[in-house]
Amino acid sequence: MRRIKLIVSYDGTNYSGFQIQPNAVTIEEELNKALTDLCGEEVKVIGASRTDAGVHALMNVAVFDTNMRMAADKFAYALNQRLPSDIIIQDSCEVPEDFHPRYASSIKTYEYRILNRKFPDPILKNFTYPYYYELDVDAMNEAAKCFIGEHDFTSFSAVKAQVTTRVRMIYDCSVTRDGDLITLRITGNGFLYNMVRIIAGTLLKVGSHDISPSDIPVILDARDREAAGPTAPPQGLVLISLEYI
Repeated sequence: MRRIKLIVSYDGTNYSGFQIQPNAVTIEEELNKALTDLCGEEVKVIGASRTDAGVHALMNVAVFDTNMRMAADKFAYALNQRLPSDIIIQDSCEVPEDFHPRYASSIKTYEYRILNRKFPDPILKNFTYPYYYELDVDAMNEAAKCFIGEHDFTSFSAVKAQVTTRVRMIYDCSVTRDGDLITLRITGNGFLYNMVRIIAGTLLKVGSHDISPSDIPVILDARDREAAGPTAPPQGLVLISLEYI
């Protein structure tokens, strides 16, 4: 038995997230079907990041076990002929049989993209969150810096998140503007369920001057989901990279 690692990118618009679900089309389901067809045996992938419905990825990671003797780098080519056009395998390689994409130490980077203009752009509608009122990006960036370091992110995670600890390390967090596009970029050793989207929703409140950057440490210390802002919509979120260390 061999373990093959896949680098998977996808447009999540038409999917109910990565993880397989009853009565819903998911990235994992499409990968399993394509691999089972290719390998001639039942195959089930293990994904690194269980992105939500409507969330995109440039670089997610999945592994699967197979007895097939095809060269590891050829799986990417063969799978891309079987997968829908909005799911692309960027690379495939063989890894040790005990490699687990969720439990191995890694650094993840996400971006949340906001289209800050009066009217939405139909070309970008599936990949940005349109926000019509002027945003103070300097204030948002000042607030973003407050997330850097090790914190308990209870205030910034969904109540139903089932984890042993809500402490995470954030290595970098910034907000920038390029024309009408505002981008939150955040890098850390792991993220809780809905964490980036709640941070984005809270930073939108900062940008709208509903709260100030100095409120972020207070919200972190509260360890209360009700203290933070709303969960921003999924389409603006992209998993940019996942690097194992």
